Amino acid sequence: MDVMGDKATLLETGRFVQSSDRDEAGEAAEELSLRLAAEAGDAEAMSVLGALLLRRGDLDGAEPQLRAATAAGDRAAANNLGVLLHQRGYADEAAGWWRVAAVAGSAAAAHALGRHHRERGDEPAAEYWLRQAAEQGHALGAYALADLLEHRGDAAAEQWMRAAAERGHREAAYRLARALDRRGTGETDGDNGVGAGAEAEQWYRQAAARGHRRAALHLGAILERRGELREAGRWYLTSAKDGEARAACALGFLLRDAGDTESAAVWWLRAAQEGDGNAANALGALHAERGETQTAERWYRAAMDAGDVNGAYNLGLLCAEQARTAQAEQWYRRAAYAGHREAANALAILLLQGGDTAGAEPWFSKAAEAGSVDAAFNLGILFAGRGEDAVALRWYERAAAAGHTEAALQVGIARLRDGDESGAERYLRCAAGGGSAEAAYRLATVLDARRPPAPTHELGEAVHEKSECEEWYERAAGQGHRRAQVRVGMLAAARGDVVEAARWYREAAEAGSRNGAFNLGLLLAREGSEPEAAVWWTRAADAGHGRAALRLALVYARRGELAEGQRWADRAVALGPGEVAQRAARLRDALREELSA
Repeated sequence: MDVMGDKATLLETGRFVQSSDRDEAGEAAEELSLRLAAEAGDAEAMSVLGALLLRRGDLDGAEPQLRAATAAGDRAAANNLGVLLHQRGYADEAAGWWRVAAVAGSAAAAHALGRHHRERGDEPAAEYWLRQAAEQGHALGAYALADLLEHRGDAAAEQWMRAAAERGHREAAYRLARALDRRGTGETDGDNGVGAGAEAEQWYRQAAARGHRRAALHLGAILERRGELREAGRWYLTSAKDGEARAACALGFLLRDAGDTESAAVWWLRAAQEGDGNAANALGALHAERGETQTAERWYRAAMDAGDVNGAYNLGLLCAEQARTAQAEQWYRRAAYAGHREAANALAILLLQGGDTAGAEPWFSKAAEAGSVDAAFNLGILFAGRGEDAVALRWYERAAAAGHTEAALQVGIARLRDGDESGAERYLRCAAGGGSAEAAYRLATVLDARRPPAPTHELGEAVHEKSECEEWYERAAGQGHRRAQVRVGMLAAARGDVVEAARWYREAAEAGSRNGAFNLGLLLAREGSEPEAAVWWTRAADAGHGRAALRLALVYARRGELAEGQRWADRAVALGPGEVAQRAARLRDALREELSA
């Protein structure tokens, strides 16, 4: 309740002016002057003196002055008398005096009377008096009317909330900003083209400038999303200093991202101590990174106690990292039952690892239906493992639609298998663009199959222009894809770039590619380095490459090491393929005859 009531009316007397720098002697002199005038029967002086004493808390001294001034027809005194009686607990008598003042034109009294009726559930009467106050330009009346109308779902609420905000009511400015914020930044306000989001920011800024801590928090969040981190930090700091735990938590994340972990921890601690679960989780993660698992667990529990389900999930992760599987399952279950989708997915994985496929499936389903992309992908793997490819594909497609790279790869592979090359290409592009080396390689093979013959000059010299498929092969090769590395090496060899070809073959071979080792051997042999070539062919043959075994058989045969040549020929016959096996068999038989001769 506004203690001063009709403050504007009192100020109009010119005799009751607040001043922060008046000394006590001046105040005493003013009060003495008012008392003398009041004793002489000056109703205005009685009213001002009563208001002064009411402000001071001297209800016994104020009441007779206000009653005398009210009897003389002073509406400000009637309003303040209502305030005094309300403070004494005489609400109905206070309402009577407010009615007198309101009828006489006091906007403050109309506001007080409206609130009185609303507290008693008489909304029609409350609306009538609050509207009287609002229409006279009373900010508190406009705000109270807006609050009443908003409670009913009346669209006119925004009009009065705006009126209160424009008159300096900070809570009205904040609530108007929240309404505009929820409406979304894409909506325009009238014909001026200002987005609702931009207008919301303006009102947040006004409320924050008047000391509204939640407005400062939201303003900081808007600025942070826009990348204006320095100003965002200033508003978070303002809000946090005023006791807003969420702002302290957000400030901590800003500081952490800036590399100041120690300062971040200070603000997270402050927020966590005020009950912010997100800050408690952040502290837990910080201590977990430092290896301080007991402290981390304590903060995760604090987050959970604060109602943040992430605390239970993080406890599950912590226990899983420590191989405390039973405890991890317990915490995952707690979080999953509370609706944490990633906990449901983690629980399903844990059950699957323990061989409980039947128990895992419903948790994967629950997480996927709640929006977990990883769970949708995992369901695809689960059904594919059972041979239910159609069901698996539906889950892969769902995960791929949400941007899951490996799911897009699986859909692309399925489309290729079904002969849908255009559909496969679309999904493979998505997966390759998301960083999948396998997808980049498969996309390159699709494009390679379509590639027309290379153009030539008039004199017959081939012209090499790097095609899109080569670019994808190179991207996959650069990510360590062995078959792509071999293919890039082959393309380099085809255009005569022996050094580049050798580099890619060697990378593939050293990563375990038998084709890379075989091709590197061929390249080295052509360059006259047959001993080194034999080393790589040996590596390829040991990995099961039949042609490499045949090459080794020929090398040893030429050297006259017939027994070793026969051994590799036997190996080539066993490895194949058919053409290689036939040639190796003939060589083996010839070597056998030579040895027995």
